[in-house]
Amino acid sequence: MVELDLLKYKAHDDKEKTFQLLEAQHQYAAQSGLIGDGLPSHRSIFKRVDGATSLAEGANELKVRLESTATNGVGIAKILTFKRGSYQIDVAWEITNGSDKAIAPHAYFQLQRDDVAPAGETKMVSTFTGPAVYTDAEKYQKVDFSNIADNKAKFAKTADNGWLAMVQHYFVAAWVPAEKTQREYYMRKIEGSNVFQTGVIVPVAEIAPGAKGVASVSLYAGPQEQSALKEVAAGLDLVVDYGWLTVVAAPIFWALEAIHKLVGNWGWAIVILTIIIKAIFFPLSAASYKSMAKMKVLTPRLTQLKERFGDDKQRLNQEMMKMYQTEKVNPLGGCLPILVQIPVFISLYWVLLGAVEMRDAPWVLWIHDLASPDPYYILPVIMMVSMFVQTKLNPTPPDPIQAKVMMAMPLIFGVMFFWFPAGLVLYWVVNNVLSIAQQWQITRLIDGGGKAANDAKA
Repeated sequence: MVELDLLKYKAHDDKEKTFQLLEAQHQYAAQSGLIGDGLPSHRSIFKRVDGATSLAEGANELKVRLESTATNGVGIAKILTFKRGSYQIDVAWEITNGSDKAIAPHAYFQLQRDDVAPAGETKMVSTFTGPAVYTDAEKYQKVDFSNIADNKAKFAKTADNGWLAMVQHYFVAAWVPAEKTQREYYMRKIEGSNVFQTGVIVPVAEIAPGAKGVASVSLYAGPQEQSALKEVAAGLDLVVDYGWLTVVAAPIFWALEAIHKLVGNWGWAIVILTIIIKAIFFPLSAASYKSMAKMKVLTPRLTQLKERFGDDKQRLNQEMMKMYQTEKVNPLGGCLPILVQIPVFISLYWVLLGAVEMRDAPWVLWIHDLASPDPYYILPVIMMVSMFVQTKLNPTPPDPIQAKVMMAMPLIFGVMFFWFPAGLVLYWVVNNVLSIAQQWQITRLIDGGGKAANDAKA
């Protein structure tokens, strides 16, 4: 199978065309053949048996039969079964032994692809492209193309369960043999090229003279929709890889999906989920902002101390600690609550980056695809402005160099986000706006309290 179009998805760089998963540009193909004397491989020529080539109205299944010229009295047929509304294709070998002796062939099912990342991958937004194997014993194992080329690839070689896949951003092709079927996994590089083959070999039960044998494996070739992947095979949903943050990211995606079912728009689902997460972490954020607000009030006094004791670091530290104790301020109080929240927000980042549901999903007005960059850079500019406002609300570092770096950060990050998917930038913008509102309110209260205390002393 050398070409496979996914009609529900558009090409990354040309929205007038449908997306091709299996295609010639990356030499990406699903191949299968038989191992045994005189038996056909994936390079052999087959003849299609006359019959339907498209699903009839009301039909749920289409079988396409391909036959090969018999060798040594052995008749071979490859049968492809397509199902309505499904990304699964059953690939079966039917072997009729017309010889005078028993045969015990093997069938192989492999995926071939070069090591070039798909369109849309950049240094800013980079995800895993390559083969993966899953077994009950070894679990999910990603394998880098470079390790295959160097013969250093480590993965489960034999099992009676699991699957083998070729993974890329948003999409996957996977061979899934039947459970409790002995199998052997392999990976190799085609000599003199950047093309790799990774596959699975399954045995065919011995076929006596005059008897018939069948070997069948299911091919899933489609989007990384987690609910659909779970139904195909155990662990197949792990190709949506959140790494060590899976324990946090999986519930976040579940929540995002549940919100989408209610509002019907992935953009608004991102906005609502971000608000919910900010609300959950409100006590921690409030503690952080209170600490930063108090530090901002103390900034002029810190500057004075630095001017007085700048040449005596030990005395400066002593005076600073004395002031912190007197004012009951913890200089690390603004950092610790933020550190607790980091895994959650990194997980949300990976959820939005890996969710194929964002592909071609519109939000409002000019945002027609949450998985592509904002075409007019409006969201990144808003994010830059929000980061600049946050910087002004934070206490100014006493070190002039640090202060300049902090002022430059919004511009640096804003430019980086020009190439980020709009869904990710939307999340950051909403998060920043909520943080600004919360931080401004707390800072206003702290400043008001400080002013009232000073008036009372006067």
